[in-house]
Amino acid sequence: MQSLKFKSNIKCNGCIAKVGPELDALEGVKNWSVDLEDPNRIVSLDIEDIDVQTIKERVAKVGYSLEEI
Repeated sequence: MQSLKFKSNIKCNGCIAKVGPELDALEGVKNWSVDLEDPNRIVSLDIEDIDVQTIKERVAKVGYSLEEI
């Protein structure tokens, strides 16, 4: 398993409600969370056997971006 962190433009729980189903639908994403307290809105992901680009595209589909840190 690999752990990744991304800066994002997710701002609130409503945003998380839009992104959540997209991340949950990806088989390779095992766990994820968003730190709304951090000014960079850090998204933490535990992944296995999935391409990072696939994750970024899925999140972009609902209007949000992820930037690897």
